[in-house]
Amino acid sequence: MQIPGAIDPVPVPRAAPVREDGRVDMIGLTKVELREALAAAGIPEGQAKMRASQIWQWIYNRGVTDFEAMSNIAKDTRALLAAKFVVDRPEVVTAQVSTDGTRKWLLRSPDGQEYEMVFIPDADRGTLCVSSQVGCTLNCRFCYTGTMKLVRNLTPGEIVGQVMLARDALGEWPSPPDGRLLTNIVMMGMGEPLYNFDNVKKALGIVMDGDGISLSKRRITLSTSGVVPMMARAGAEIGVNLAVSLHAVTKEIRDEIVPINKKYGIDELLAACAAYPGANNARRITFEYVMLRDKNDSDADAHELVRLIRKYKLPAKVNLIPFNPWPGVGYDCSDDERIARFSDIIFRAGISAPVRTPRGRDIMAACGQLKSASEKVSRAELDRRAAEKELSWDSAA
Repeated sequence: MQIPGAIDPVPVPRAAPVREDGRVDMIGLTKVELREALAAAGIPEGQAKMRASQIWQWIYNRGVTDFEAMSNIAKDTRALLAAKFVVDRPEVVTAQVSTDGTRKWLLRSPDGQEYEMVFIPDADRGTLCVSSQVGCTLNCRFCYTGTMKLVRNLTPGEIVGQVMLARDALGEWPSPPDGRLLTNIVMMGMGEPLYNFDNVKKALGIVMDGDGISLSKRRITLSTSGVVPMMARAGAEIGVNLAVSLHAVTKEIRDEIVPINKKYGIDELLAACAAYPGANNARRITFEYVMLRDKNDSDADAHELVRLIRKYKLPAKVNLIPFNPWPGVGYDCSDDERIARFSDIIFRAGISAPVRTPRGRDIMAACGQLKSASEKVSRAELDRRAAEKELSWDSAA
């Protein structure tokens, strides 16, 4: 059930694409929508539910994209499906592999928009970093994606399609019961997921469905820069782990580097974290904290972070992220000794504060480096875009 309360949308200037051939992409449809679409296409209602279940298994358990491969469906029905529907994947523009094994894909939608996704392999897990928007609603000053204009929200199909494409590349069809390479998903790619709430909710529901990909909600993390009005809904209606891009502990610095703080301040944000449904010591809230030299990395900042976490009695983990540079940015990464000192202060307070090892820097796939094109933009233009974005937050209030 949807809980009542404010919805805080930001205007999105472009609608999602429609296929020129008129066929409907099944990727991104819920089970109910799939059944209704089959009935609308001419499959008798008495058969539509059974056919939807069969197709769901073929698509999300076996990764099939060709209706002719769906051998338990009658030939004439397969022909009807091929005429009315498609099981598509995002177009791959480029696929890169880092020296550390990280993979990055630049993807293109049917309307020519580009977005990125990243797969990060580790010894005990494999994490897919999924995008939710083309461009970004926000303008965090240390983040390359934040320099982009927002074009539009990604559709549920485009979000799920990233997962499907990654599993194609990793050879993970049919769905293995164990030994998966892709074990975790983080909604930490391009865009602010909570400004595309409905599409993200639908997409993650499909990913978590037990008859298909069947990825547990405990293995999915949604990251927000602090869209406070949507956080309770995310916990109640999606139920995945929460990560918060905190990055600073004072109003002055967070206003600068995470400007949405001007609308939803630190105390308001942390109160929403404390109220997040399902948060407990077993499911801690993760605070992302990028380490910027002489900006947010002092001993005093570390002690204040501890104080805030204790004040709100938060079951928390702090991920310390060495800043990943990009062309034209005005910040530097804290040195190793300073990061270690910052981490030690938090650890001594009984709060986990691991330092994230940068991954994929050589292919611009590290945290804060995702950007769909090597667009060269002046500082004046970046400032203008930032002002436009902040105005849109005010108009959406």
